[in-house]
Amino acid sequence: MCGIIGYLGERSAAPIIMASLKRLEYRGYDSAGVAIFNEADGQTSVVKSAAKVDTLVERLTEEMPEGRLGIGHTRWATHGRPTVINAHPHTDCHKQIMVIHNGIIENFAELRKDLQARGHVFISETDTEVVPHLIEENDQGDLVAAVRAALTKLRGAYAMAIFSQKDPDLLIGARLNAPLVVGIGDKEWFVASDITAVIPYTKKVLLLGEGEMVSITRLGPEVSTIGGASVKPKIIEVKWDISQAQKGGYPHFMAKEINEAPEAVSNALRGRLTDEGEVTFEEFGLTDRQLLKISNIKMVAAGTSYYAALLGKYIVEDLARIPVEVEPASEFRYRQPIIDQDTLVIGVSQSGETADTLAAIREARERKSKVVSITNVVGSSMALESDGVIYLHAGPEIGVASTKTFIAHLTCLYLLGIRLAAIRHRLAPERLRELTAELKTLPEAVQSVLDRAEQIQALAKKYSGHRNFMYIGRGINYPIALEGALKLKEISYLHAEGYAAGELKHGPIALLDGGFPVFAVATQAATLEKMVSNIQEVIARDAPVIALVTAGDHTLDEIEADRFEVPEVSEFVSPIVNVVALQLFAYFVATERGCNVDQPRNLAKSVTVE
Repeated sequence: MCGIIGYLGERSAAPIIMASLKRLEYRGYDSAGVAIFNEADGQTSVVKSAAKVDTLVERLTEEMPEGRLGIGHTRWATHGRPTVINAHPHTDCHKQIMVIHNGIIENFAELRKDLQARGHVFISETDTEVVPHLIEENDQGDLVAAVRAALTKLRGAYAMAIFSQKDPDLLIGARLNAPLVVGIGDKEWFVASDITAVIPYTKKVLLLGEGEMVSITRLGPEVSTIGGASVKPKIIEVKWDISQAQKGGYPHFMAKEINEAPEAVSNALRGRLTDEGEVTFEEFGLTDRQLLKISNIKMVAAGTSYYAALLGKYIVEDLARIPVEVEPASEFRYRQPIIDQDTLVIGVSQSGETADTLAAIREARERKSKVVSITNVVGSSMALESDGVIYLHAGPEIGVASTKTFIAHLTCLYLLGIRLAAIRHRLAPERLRELTAELKTLPEAVQSVLDRAEQIQALAKKYSGHRNFMYIGRGINYPIALEGALKLKEISYLHAEGYAAGELKHGPIALLDGGFPVFAVATQAATLEKMVSNIQEVIARDAPVIALVTAGDHTLDEIEADRFEVPEVSEFVSPIVNVVALQLFAYFVATERGCNVDQPRNLAKSVTVE
C-alpha cells in the first residue's frame, strides 16, 4: 500500500519526485524517502523522514539534491515501525543499489538469515532490505540480470523501482501482485504505483503486467517477464487530467469527492443505458449466451466494496432472480468455495489491486468460473485478469475513505442487474423504462442532499461528543447502515456498529443507553412500519435517535428524534441517496473532532498486501 515513484529524464528529478509523492501520499504516510543520483560526483543523496511527505519536503528544500535519476517512496508500514531507518529507499552493503518497494516479501526472514551468513549487514527491520542485498549478491556486472536473479528468490507481493550508481542511465521496475505503471514522456520516463503520480507530466502510460519488469534507458522502456521473455508493451492514453486529482477549493479531498457523487452516478450511466432500459458495457467481455448459462453468482470484495457487493446481492436477486452470495475476499480465498463453470464470480474493488480480492478472482478462474471485475482503475490487475470488466469512470479518488466510488459501484451494480434481468426476460418493458428513468434522476436527487449539507453539519456538531453509535437499516438499506457505521469508524475513530434493525432485540440493544445514539435509515420502504417499531424500542432505552426520512413523509412526526430529510425516490434506488447523507455526517463528525479525514490513521487507500 506504499507509494512509489521513479524518474529518468532530462529534468531535475527531485522536484518531480517530491510533487509525485504528495499525490501518492494517500497510499501510505507513515514515513517517506528519496534517493537522487548526482552525475557530477557519481554519488547518491538519500534523504528520509519518519513522518509525512511534507516533513521530507522541508528537509529537501534546504538543500535540493541534483540529478536526473531518482526514486521516492511514501510508506504504509508492514514490517518494522515507521522510523527513519525503516523508511525507504533501502540499499546494499556498499550503498550502490537503491530499492523502493510496495508489498510484502513473505520469505524475507530466511533470505535475510542466509545473506547474513554470507556477510551481508542489515540495518533496518524491514522485509524490503533483503532485495538490494540479493541484487548485490548476484551482481556480476549486469544489473538487469542481477535483478532477475534476485526476484526469482522472492515470495509474496512487490512493486519495485531500482537503480544502481554503477548504471546511472538505467531505471528498473518490477511487479508481482502489486500495481506498477510506466509514464512515457518526452525524453523522460516515470515508474509509479499508479497513474495519479505521473498525470501532470504525461497521459501516455505503459501498463506493466503481472510478473513483468521494465528496463528503462535513455532510449526508452523494454518490457519482459521476470524470467527474461520479451513482452509487447500495453500502452494506454489517460482520459482525465490532474485537476481531477486536486482539491478544487474544498478543504479536504473527501469533501470534494462526496460532492462529486452526482457526477459519479452520471459518469457510470453515460453511454450505457438507453431510455428503453438496454444496458451495454464496452469492455464487458461476456456474451448474452454465456450469461444465460450462469446459475449462481458469487461476489467477493473487502471493506466498503464489500458493502457495495451486499447491496449488489439485493439488486441482482430482485431484478434477475439469480441466487447471489457475497463473501469477504479474505475468507473466500482460504476455503474450498463451491464454484464451477456455471458460476459468475464478481470482484468488486475501487483500485482493482486489492490483494485478497485479486487472489479470490484468480481462485475462481482456476476453478473455471467466469469472472467480472467492477473497478475504477483502467488496466488494473483485476481488470486485466477478468473475463469482463465494468469500469466506474469515477475519476481519481484520493481520500482514503471511499465515497464517490462506493456510489459509482452501486450504480454499476444496478446496471449489471438490469443487464442480467433483460437477457432472462425477467422485467416487463414498462418496469425497465421506469427503472431507467429512476436511475437517470438520481444525480439531481443526490445534489439535493448535498445542497442541504449544513443541516447535516449541525447534527454532526450536536452528536460529535458521543463515543458510541449504532446504525440500523432494513432490506436494501441494511448494507447502507453497515457502510454508514464504517465511514464513521474510519475517519473519526469512534466506535460504531451497523445492524439489521430487526436484530436489535437479539443482543445489540443491551448496549443502548442515553449516551449511545442510534442512526436509523427510515426512508420510505415496505418495512417502514417495522422500522418505526425498532425506533420505539431504541427510544424506550433512552438512546438518542437520528432518523433519515423521506421528504414529505410524516410517519415519524410523533417520535422524539432528530430528523434529516432526503428527496423522495423509490425504495429500490434509495441507497444511493441515503448513503450520501451518512457520508456527510461521518465527514462533519470527524472534522468537528479535528481528525485528518483524508489520511486516517493506520489506513491506506489501496490494500495491496494481506
